[in-house]
Amino acid sequence: MSAIENKLTALGLSLQQPKPPVGNYLGSKIIGELLFASGRVSDCTGEVGTDISLEQGKEAARNTLLLILAIIKQDIGDLDQIVGVIKVTGFIRSSTNFTKQPKVLDGASDLLVALFGEAGRHARTATGVAQLPFGASVQLDIIFQVKNES
Repeated sequence: MSAIENKLTALGLSLQQPKPPVGNYLGSKIIGELLFASGRVSDCTGEVGTDISLEQGKEAARNTLLLILAIIKQDIGDLDQIVGVIKVTGFIRSSTNFTKQPKVLDGASDLLVALFGEAGRHARTATGVAQLPFGASVQLDIIFQVKNES
């Protein structure tokens, strides 16, 4: 088990079996030292600020990150190959008066820092949207840095 998975276990978290893509795309793609994870939606559905609370939105963001990490583990075999987090883009399905999208995205950001330490600190964008695929509450798109194999 990787050091990252050991940290997940210590936090009481685990990775599920990843679901296959729902369209014609890859779960992730590496170019040089960059790993681009395809956007992934939360299993949690509903609008933050109307159907679900800020705290439930944060949990949805954290759980969506876990879904992405499961895909990456399947694709590259070992999460310890990740040496840093470059950028997180979060789309938060929000009510028209909800303005705390950055707080929702902290659910993913806080876990990245807990797992990768200073290398988990990243640039990011948190955007409120009217709708996401399958009615999801959160969608994440993440760029990681991986060990250079050359």
